[in-house]
Amino acid sequence: MQAPFRYGIIEGFFGRPWSWDDREAYAAFLEDSGFDYYIYAPKGDRILRQDWPGRWPAGTLDSLHRLGEIYRSRGLAWGIGLNLFELHLRYDAEAIGRLENKVRYLNDLQPDLLAILFDDMRGDVDEIARIQADVTHRAVELSTAESVIMCPTYYSDSPLLDRLFGERPAGYLEKLGRDLDPAVGIFWTGPDVCSPSYPVEHLKSVGERLGRKPYIWDNYPVNDSEKMSRFLHLRAFEGRPHEMSEWTAGHAVNPMNQSWLSRIPLLTLDINYRRMESYDPEGAWEEAARRLCGEALAECLEDDLSLFHDAGLDRIPPSSLDRLIERYSSFDSPYAREVTGWLRGEYPYSPECVTE
Repeated sequence: MQAPFRYGIIEGFFGRPWSWDDREAYAAFLEDSGFDYYIYAPKGDRILRQDWPGRWPAGTLDSLHRLGEIYRSRGLAWGIGLNLFELHLRYDAEAIGRLENKVRYLNDLQPDLLAILFDDMRGDVDEIARIQADVTHRAVELSTAESVIMCPTYYSDSPLLDRLFGERPAGYLEKLGRDLDPAVGIFWTGPDVCSPSYPVEHLKSVGERLGRKPYIWDNYPVNDSEKMSRFLHLRAFEGRPHEMSEWTAGHAVNPMNQSWLSRIPLLTLDINYRRMESYDPEGAWEEAARRLCGEALAECLEDDLSLFHDAGLDRIPPSSLDRLIERYSSFDSPYAREVTGWLRGEYPYSPECVTE
């Protein structure tokens, strides 16, 4: 029996990560807002990416244990995303041993979801699909997680990935779909790395190539690149038809570096799925902003929505910047503090980030 469609978030961005307090606070928000899970996978955690065979310091490990306990206590699934950075470039007995040791190590955190990630790394390698399927199967065999999702190196049809990571091998996606156990989900970002929409026909086509429904990794409202870090992606979700619940295996949202402000668009996604044909993005945004931020702050954000979301930092003159900082500093709110932090340039981008 196929698992039910679920939506949640994956902290999978580059740049400034969330604080532990922010992550813990998200459990209550996700529970109240209809989401099903949280996956810890920040690109800045080297023990999950560049130094993936390594071990966390005791303090970090304690924080992860506590995080898992908090999410499980709320009835939410708790996940870990392991980015096996360029493992397929030298896949030998020693590498397999490191992989198996790492999966056993992660089992101590009792994740409900395990994401095996091969995104944002070189991929023009012979037999890459076979190797990645074998890696994933070894992780499935050893992991205590109830479900496993993998992310391909070429997670979109966008030619940007070929320019950055080498030309994808012919038939890569189809071969991966054939080799991989049908019970394993496969992440897909859509027509683009940051897809403005998810046409149903596209989802059907990708599902045929994968031999299963794609599991959407949605790069909205993420803003971790050099270009996107200059914007706050606050607008409501659009281009995500509620029929996605029929043509995808699940929907994982990659939020902004600003955890509190990400809640505004995230809440509109839940409204989208619940209201279906009656979903109104503008009305959903107003409802979400007022519910989360209060009337006065929501009005300020509405006034400045186009400036923050469409114009961006580089088009705000210094005189207006000072005025905006003063305006949002008057609020005792984590949402307003993130606005002022962004206005002051406290969210630097990561040069490793993939950009379109």
